[in-house]
Amino acid sequence: MRKIMVWGLCVAALVGGQVFAQNAAQDTTPESTAPTANTITPPDPTLVQWSEFLTDEFDNPLYITNAGDGSNRLFVVEQTGYIFVVQDGEILFDPFLDVSMLLTPDVFQGGYTERGLIGLAFHPNYEENGTFYIHYINQDEHAIVARYRVSADDPNVADPNSAVILIDEQDPFSNHNGGQLAFGPDGYLYIGIGDGGDLGDPLGYAQNPGVVFGKILRIDVDSGDPYAIPETNPFVDNADYRPEIWAMGLRNPWRFSFDALTNDLYIGDVGESTWEEINVQPADFAGGANYGWNAFEANVPFDLDTPVPRGMILPVATYSHDEGCAVTAGHVYRGEALPALQGVFFYGDYCNGRVWTTYRGEDGTWNTSLFMETERQISSFGVDEAGELYLVDYKGSILKLTAAE
Repeated sequence: MRKIMVWGLCVAALVGGQVFAQNAAQDTTPESTAPTANTITPPDPTLVQWSEFLTDEFDNPLYITNAGDGSNRLFVVEQTGYIFVVQDGEILFDPFLDVSMLLTPDVFQGGYTERGLIGLAFHPNYEENGTFYIHYINQDEHAIVARYRVSADDPNVADPNSAVILIDEQDPFSNHNGGQLAFGPDGYLYIGIGDGGDLGDPLGYAQNPGVVFGKILRIDVDSGDPYAIPETNPFVDNADYRPEIWAMGLRNPWRFSFDALTNDLYIGDVGESTWEEINVQPADFAGGANYGWNAFEANVPFDLDTPVPRGMILPVATYSHDEGCAVTAGHVYRGEALPALQGVFFYGDYCNGRVWTTYRGEDGTWNTSLFMETERQISSFGVDEAGELYLVDYKGSILKLTAAE
């Protein structure tokens, strides 16, 4: 049962990005320093604009990324199972990969769905090994993470027969699938998986250490068969926990990214009925964070029946459903074209296209503000090899953040 109310707790602090001390069975919060502070002036939205990069060219695009191989290509993920290459501003005719035949039928029926092809990440050594990873929901309603390789004779076409399944988990419901894949600065693959779906996490998966749902996982794709567990994963020696778990207490970590300069991890967790949140994990964090769902929604108590996790970490930024409905996390800007935006994290809302910024000042406080109204249906953000920022409009377009004309 969903319960949204404040109750009497012995609270140590309610500070964004800091721990929330509370009695519980186990303290899993490791030591860490705060996310990197920045000397930043407040970002001025009048100096920039979202310029049309590709207009109405895609069907339900969900992500854009680069391969980091020096080719300067961009790769656009469509929910219906296609990945397209964008080279020199032009979309290549043949898809890089087509896995449409592997997906659930609802993806092609025109109604709302959170399934489909939902994530893509290229190996840090892609230029040498040609491997990349996708995240999708298959016809049996399983969450799948698979490895593929580029074809031997065409760098713009993947080998569809090269698939190796790494993660295969039965989804209990159709929504809250997460989707993000990203390689960390440690070379490990981070995987976002939602709480399994339905309202209020009825199965209690986000706080269940024995399942992968409601978690961010971390695996070593360069060892083991098909992968290995990093020895530094926080629960690797605890038989009660899935050893892949890096962070837990998440509802639907749709998108997250690493700051290319500081290596801090920024996580957007889609809320339930009232609040959206951004969490930040400092670069030296040893893992094991618990972000509170479903005891809390953002920094507000949610379900009295769920014990408040000891060491729960609160978000650095939130917004209510008076301002939007579903957060889409983005990136810290590290490009060169817009130097005034260095160190600023951009994120947006899927429903109304608002874009916010946040950054941590020298005094340790987070500075968050509404940056721009785009009126787009923001399904994702992405960066090119130069670190320039792009916005993905679910209705079919890609926009690029550029200097105002």
